[in-house]
Formats: sequence, C-alpha cells, structure tokens
Amino acid sequence: MDLFTAVQTRRSVKHFDRSARLSDAEFEQLISATMLSPTSYNIQHWRFLRVTDNSLRSQLKEAAWGQQQVENASELIVLCADINAWQDRPERYWQDAPKEAQDMLVPMLTDFYDGKPQLQRDEAIRSCGLAAQTMMLSAKAMGYDTGALVGFDPARVAELIKLPEGYLIGMMIVIGKAQKPANGRGGQLAMEEVLFENTF
Repeated sequence: MDLFTAVQTRRSVKHFDRSARLSDAEFEQLISATMLSPTSYNIQHWRFLRVTDNSLRSQLKEAAWGQQQVENASELIVLCADINAWQDRPERYWQDAPKEAQDMLVPMLTDFYDGKPQLQRDEAIRSCGLAAQTMMLSAKAMGYDTGALVGFDPARVAELIKLPEGYLIGMMIVIGKAQKPANGRGGQLAMEEVLFENTF
C-alpha cells in the first residue's frame, strides 16, 4: 500500500478479529520501521511494551474503562518514553557518527536539556507522538488496522506494567484486523481554517 493510501484509509478501529495474528516477522518489521521515527538529538526516548499476557490484557482493559479492543486486538503496545533518556549515556546516540559530530552534538544535547524538566517531558511526549504515527501508518501499509487510546487510568496502568521511575505513558496502541469498519470521519476542518502563512 502506498503512503497516501495508508494515510487516507487509516482509521481508529475499536472492534478487532480476535483470531487474526501478526507473524513474528511482521511484528519485527513493524517495530523496526517504528524505530526509524525521528527524535530530537536522536535520543530515541520511546519504549515499546508489548503485552502478550492474557491476564494482564484483561486487567488493562478494566483500567481502560472496559474498552474491548485492549483485549481483542492482535497486539497491544503501551507506548512509553524515558523522560531522562537525554542524560543516559548520550554518547551512544551518536556512536556511528564521525568523531567531529560526536564531539559537537553530545555536549550540545546535554546543555539543551539540562535543568529544563518541562522541556525534557515535552520532548518525550513529542517522541511518542512521532513513533505512534509511524507505527499506525506502517501497520496500515502492512494490511493491519490500529487504534490509539488515551482513555485509561494512567496510574493504574503504570502500576500494572511496573512503569519505571522517570518514564511516562504516551498512549496505548492496538493493532490487528478490523472485525467491522470504523465509523465515518466526524468531519474535517477546512484547510483555510488550519493553514496559515508567515503569521496568524
């Protein structure tokens, strides 16, 4: 499927075929593609928690106010981010770059985030958003449907997945084959209402 078809046909699916499964190769392809998502200073904040335990999926469904797709989708990913990844051995983010680039970018990265907790958190959330869109469009291109969920009790989900200190939960993403089509689009704003040039 070409990119523009994937963009146009990707919808938030809520009802999944429980019998559908991604093969191991497909799942690896999906995660590998998602890991190419851009991040500031190549920090790669995202952490992908794949939930395969049926009992945990059931508990997460309850934490998501009974949304069936949490339990019924082929895959459930809790997309998280390490807020402090900027200071976790930052030299490894540029290990394959020329030494001149490493010598410039690693100190620059540290100086940019040091002492700025709001920026650190904002950057982690931005990274989650970019990874989520890459994941959903890649899945669609592979013939799978997705949904992004923020409707859940974050404290309960954090408890259930044993979220490490300094991490945040960006969203849950469900992946699989739609059992029935998504609802029609609710309505798109006109381009002139959202597109501006130079100043507002």
